[in-house]
Amino acid sequence: MNYNMNALKAQARRHSLMHINNAVITRQRLVHSGWYSSCPLWATSALRHALKVVAIVALSALLAACDNGTDPAHTQEEPMPPVQQETPLVREEFIFTRENFPRMDGSTSTGPLAQAAASVLLGEPREAVTELAVFNRTTQSFRNLAAGLCDILIVSEPTPEVFEELAAQGFELDMAPIALDALAFIVNASNPVDSLTVEQVQRIYTGRITNWREVGGDDVEIVAFQRNPEAGSQVLMEKLVMDGLNMAQAPTQTFMTAFGMGELITAIQGFDGSANAIGYTVFYYAGDMQMAEGLKIIAVGGISPGAETIRSGAYPFLNPYYVVIGAHEPEDSPARIMYNWLLSDEGQRLVGLEGYVSMR
Repeated sequence: MNYNMNALKAQARRHSLMHINNAVITRQRLVHSGWYSSCPLWATSALRHALKVVAIVALSALLAACDNGTDPAHTQEEPMPPVQQETPLVREEFIFTRENFPRMDGSTSTGPLAQAAASVLLGEPREAVTELAVFNRTTQSFRNLAAGLCDILIVSEPTPEVFEELAAQGFELDMAPIALDALAFIVNASNPVDSLTVEQVQRIYTGRITNWREVGGDDVEIVAFQRNPEAGSQVLMEKLVMDGLNMAQAPTQTFMTAFGMGELITAIQGFDGSANAIGYTVFYYAGDMQMAEGLKIIAVGGISPGAETIRSGAYPFLNPYYVVIGAHEPEDSPARIMYNWLLSDEGQRLVGLEGYVSMR
């Protein structure tokens, strides 16, 4: 029996392109219907995987039908070749599973972003992946990466001493910013002070300004809360605000050195029932702080922290969040693939949806 090879190939191309087009149309219809905006990201991720499989199968058939060695000018019929031709290989998208998913660590404030990333990449509901983002805070997470106890960090910048420690071990990092953050100052809502200058903040935390009256407030003592030394917000405070100035010793009263964000809120809300406390936190938590009864965020130099003032650089105390892996990670390792995904347009979209300030 004779076959017209050109006719068969044309038919195969039409059939394959039809499947690819149907996959694209299916996704476009879901986008226009609003399904993508209303459905959880983990579910949209699972659908994208399914549509890509359809497209890959169709593309494989299309490529198999195209024989580069055939001369298009020859249209004569010829018998089917007896030797089975190899199907061209199409590189499939990497699929994350529980077995290959990178072990994560990082800062307390980046835990929610890590949970969201795990949910999307694994295609699971968020509540099902919480155990994958139990973080050990900024400093310890870098040590865990160097010790091989984790594979990837979503983290704020550590102290210079941590970088020196890793360099002494010969451990090299690949580190890239994925979000912008800021240090925000919070006070009791009854405090009449709405803004401080950079110099005033520095003088409060060096102990040179001790009364709110000196900055336009009531005649009451300033009680300046600090964080524990290894907290990411404490590292930011010393790097961004103090800039080499020595911080005064924290007061000795209960909660003066707050170890958790919840403790910090409670302390500033309720200290002696007065308006004399001040503390600081990363911007990601600022929304919760602002909504908490009895608190307010104050401006610095007349500029309040917000997505626009942070991205534009107008707010003074800025710092990125980073994704970090060991420089030794190969290009096809799960950690490297996740690292690149967080820097991609899709990863940056997730950053913004989670309430962080994306890089673009």
